[in-house]
Amino acid sequence: MPSIIRRFAIIRTMKALVTGGAGFIGSHVAKQLIKNSYDVMILDDLSGGNLENLSPKTQFINGSITNYELIKEIFRTEKFDYVYHLAAYAAEGLSHFIRRFNYTNNLIGSVNLINESIRHEVKCFIFTSSIAVYGANTPPMAESMSPLPEDPYGVAKYAVEMDLEAAHKQFGLDYIIFRPHNVYGENQNIGDKYRNVIGIFMNQILQGQPLTIFGDGKQSRAFTYIDDVAPIIAQSVENRAAYNNAFNIGGDTPYSLNELAKAVCQAMEAETELTYLAARNEVTHAYCDHSKLRAFFNTQPKTSLEVGLARMAQWVREVGAQKTELFTEIEINEGLPAGW
Repeated sequence: MPSIIRRFAIIRTMKALVTGGAGFIGSHVAKQLIKNSYDVMILDDLSGGNLENLSPKTQFINGSITNYELIKEIFRTEKFDYVYHLAAYAAEGLSHFIRRFNYTNNLIGSVNLINESIRHEVKCFIFTSSIAVYGANTPPMAESMSPLPEDPYGVAKYAVEMDLEAAHKQFGLDYIIFRPHNVYGENQNIGDKYRNVIGIFMNQILQGQPLTIFGDGKQSRAFTYIDDVAPIIAQSVENRAAYNNAFNIGGDTPYSLNELAKAVCQAMEAETELTYLAARNEVTHAYCDHSKLRAFFNTQPKTSLEVGLARMAQWVREVGAQKTELFTEIEINEGLPAGW
C-alpha cells in the first residue's frame, strides 16, 4: 500500500515595527495590526506615549528613533516585513521655536529608519506625514497640489516624503504616505498644551478652566476620529496598488475653532467661558480632499464629530485631568506665544 505523504506549508507571521506605538495614533495602529495577526514590536521613548496604551501582545523597546546605534541593533536582530513610522513630535506651531529639536526628531530620526529599512529589505515603509506639508494652499488640499509647508514641522514631514521617493527610485524601497489631520480620540495625551486642540479643551474643562483660543477662533479645521484612520493605515500594506503613493486621510467637514469649542462643551456637558489669546503664526483654513483615498481603499469616514467627541469625552472622564508639562527645550524665545 503506497504511503501518503502530506506536506504542510509553513506560513510565517508577518512582523511589523511600529514607532511611536505607545502614543496616540501609533497605539491604535498597533492594536489593529495585532487584530490582523501581525507580530508587532513597538519602539517608543515615552516622551508623549504611555505604557498603559500598550497591548500585552506586543514586544516593547523603550528607545528613541534618534539613537541610530539602537535602530541598527534592532534591525540587525529582527526581521521586519513592514515598518510603520508614527513617532514624531507633532507640535506644528511650536516647531518654529524648537527648530533643531524638530529636525532631529522628525527628520533625522526618520532617516535612521529609512536607512535600515533599505539595508534589511523591508517590504514596505508606512509613514504618517501631515497636511502641514500643504501650508497655505487653498483648501480643500489635494495630493496633486505642490506642497508649500510654512513651518519647520511641515518642512520636516515633506523632507521625509521626498526622501522616501528618492529611496524608492534608488533602492526600490516601497512606501505608503498618509497625511492625517486633527485626529482625536481615546489614548490621546490631553496634558500636552502644545498640540491636539480637542484634548486641550477637554483637559481645561476637567480643571475648571476657560477654553483658550489663539486669534479670533474663525480658523477652520476638519477633525478626525481615530477609528476612521487607524484601521486603514494598518491594513494599507495589503493593498499593493497603494504602494508609492501619498494619501490624505481624515474628516471631510471643516469646523471653526469657535464651533469646535461649543461642540466640546456639549460633549463634556459643561458651560465654559472662552479666552482669546493673541493670534499665532498658523494657516487659517486647512482641510483636505479625500477622493484619492476613497478610490484606492473604498472607504468613507464613519464617525460624526458629535459621536466621536462623545466617545472621547467618556474616556476623558474615566482617566481624569492630566497635568500640563512645560516644554523645557525651547530654543528661540522671541515671539513665543503667551502661555507657551
